[in-house]
Amino acid sequence: MLPLAFPEGSPTHPAYGAGHATVAGACVTILKAWFDEAWVIPEPVVPDAEGTKLVQYNGADAGQMTVGGELNKIAANISIARNGAGVHWRSDYTESLKLGEQIAIGILQEQSLTFNEDNFFNLTKFDGQKIKISRNEVKHLMEEKDD
Repeated sequence: MLPLAFPEGSPTHPAYGAGHATVAGACVTILKAWFDEAWVIPEPVVPDAEGTKLVQYNGADAGQMTVGGELNKIAANISIARNGAGVHWRSDYTESLKLGEQIAIGILQEQSLTFNEDNFFNLTKFDGQKIKISRNEVKHLMEEKDD
């Protein structure tokens, strides 16, 4: 009974898994494995009010925006937009992101088998857990605590 973005109503397919959210979760996970998530983006920009050019972003978090944080935002925006359109539920978004993440972790581990070198990928999962993916295992890394 809620308003929908599509005049024909919601699609007749099942809600979970949300395809857009699953793909977003998988793609962002691969990118987080290949790039330095902790890298702070220097001098971030945003579109101007007309959307015709980029201008300096001066928000309070401008000096704290990281590649990993921005990738997580992209995945969330893609997924949540489908909720706003009336196509999916919030749980479809949250669970499908994790589904895509698990698929990508499996792909990364499988790809590790094809390399001659001993290699690994480090990344932070959507739930904040840091992991190391190698040909032999997916290891959950413990947070270092300051004593």
